[in-house]
Amino acid sequence: MTRVGAVDCGTNSIRLLVADIDPHTGALTDVLRRMEVVRLGYGVDRTGQIDPEAMRRTLAMASEYAGQCRELGAEQVRFVATSASRDASNADEFVTGVREAFAHYGTTPEVVSGDEEAGLSFRGATGDLRAAGIPGPYLVVDLGGGSTELVRGLDTVESGRSVDVGCVRMTERHLRSDPPTAAEVAAAVADVEAAIELARERVELDGVQTLVGLAGSVTTVTAHALGLTSYQPERIHLAELSSEAVLRACEELLEMTRDERAALGFMHPGRVDVIGAGALVWREVVQRMADLGVDRVVTSEHDILDGIALSVADAVESGRNRT
Repeated sequence: MTRVGAVDCGTNSIRLLVADIDPHTGALTDVLRRMEVVRLGYGVDRTGQIDPEAMRRTLAMASEYAGQCRELGAEQVRFVATSASRDASNADEFVTGVREAFAHYGTTPEVVSGDEEAGLSFRGATGDLRAAGIPGPYLVVDLGGGSTELVRGLDTVESGRSVDVGCVRMTERHLRSDPPTAAEVAAAVADVEAAIELARERVELDGVQTLVGLAGSVTTVTAHALGLTSYQPERIHLAELSSEAVLRACEELLEMTRDERAALGFMHPGRVDVIGAGALVWREVVQRMADLGVDRVVTSEHDILDGIALSVADAVESGRNRT
């Protein structure tokens, strides 16, 4: 077995996976999987820089994650970060902090291209789908805080596109009221519809058999649609729902107040204020695919984080083969 570490630092959360990967089959076994809401991208869309408190939270968690990777014996660690860590005016401080935290591994935060992000998400998400006999072609949608990736494929990626709509970005840009007003919702919908049209320039949506949703907004919507009273990843992973059930859950979450969302047993506290926007983005994607005749909506708990871990294992095995 090859033990590796993977970190996905997004706009809203930072996640860690330490996993054992069988070099012969590619099967991945979790050793540790964590998620903490640090909101690294808070205000970046408006100010152009990473908020100092968000920086502190994120680097403190990066240091904690690095320590766990060492304690658990990970051979290599890859750290993939949101574009805020490249584009913000104080991004150098973030890069330096991550390098110091992961000095044992010589790890530097990487801002991968939209195409690579799409490929990592697709690889991480679809292994279990194929094993479970869920039919493709798949449209894999990774709904993040600042961006959303739409990727089509079967065994490998056929096409993909990253668009700048996500739960944090849409909340900060449009959904300021509690609950959002009709005018705020309409403005956000216009942005999401434009983003879907942009994605369609590269990604063919006709002929998709299964719509696959990834990341916290989608898993939270799924928990609501399933009527869960606590967050149960084993129930959420590979849950298959009708588009009607998903759309109803999205509407309910979008219309709730923050206090009503916070009272839901499955709701992570760090997602309370942005899940309305996440539900709105997912609603628009699900509705667009339903209009094209796709009624099979599957949620995967495995996503870009798993894809990152698999890519690290590839690098470890390549290094061994060279020596």
